Amino acid sequence: MSARRVKPSLYISVDIEADGPIPGPYSMLSLGAAVAGRQDADGFTAADPARRTFYAELRPISDEFDAEALAVSGLDRERLADEGLEPAVALARFTAWVREVSGGAQPVMCGYPASYDWTFLYWYLIRFTGGSPFGHSGCLDMKTLYATKAGLPLRAVAKRTMPPHLLSRRPHTHHALDDAVEQAELLANLMAWPGPGAAR
Repeated sequence: MSARRVKPSLYISVDIEADGPIPGPYSMLSLGAAVAGRQDADGFTAADPARRTFYAELRPISDEFDAEALAVSGLDRERLADEGLEPAVALARFTAWVREVSGGAQPVMCGYPASYDWTFLYWYLIRFTGGSPFGHSGCLDMKTLYATKAGLPLRAVAKRTMPPHLLSRRPHTHHALDDAVEQAELLANLMAWPGPGAAR
């Protein structure tokens, strides 16, 4: 197939905060997303990640939680039990938002690392909406992207070892929307980066 006929991808940076290691026994408490950019046959075009965003706080789905995981986000489970959105409502709104911002492009979830956030996001989408706007494999892991471009083993990669110019200047706050916007900037920088052997 000609590259000109390939459907463009819209990269959406996603961050979730949860109260445990896996969905089901534990709950996704917040979901943040930001449009990071679009890729077509002509290359990647970064977006202003603060312009098109989504954020929701969700009601817990069980009484189980890991205190250390909960402390990372600082979210209050008791407040969310009263004020959080029902997961079916939150995920339906998220799906509608993804479809709206994607237009004619295929949405791709991206995260750093994507594995944890994708596990919760995909499980919640299937469990509460019956489908995923990203399909079953539409995710991109920024950690893998960096490792590939840098020529490093994946387990050797950490943000603290990356060249500073690749990192967002925004703080990592463990607020899902803040971190989604931060990660969107990291993706844009990684997509533009030619690798360590090239001049900046």
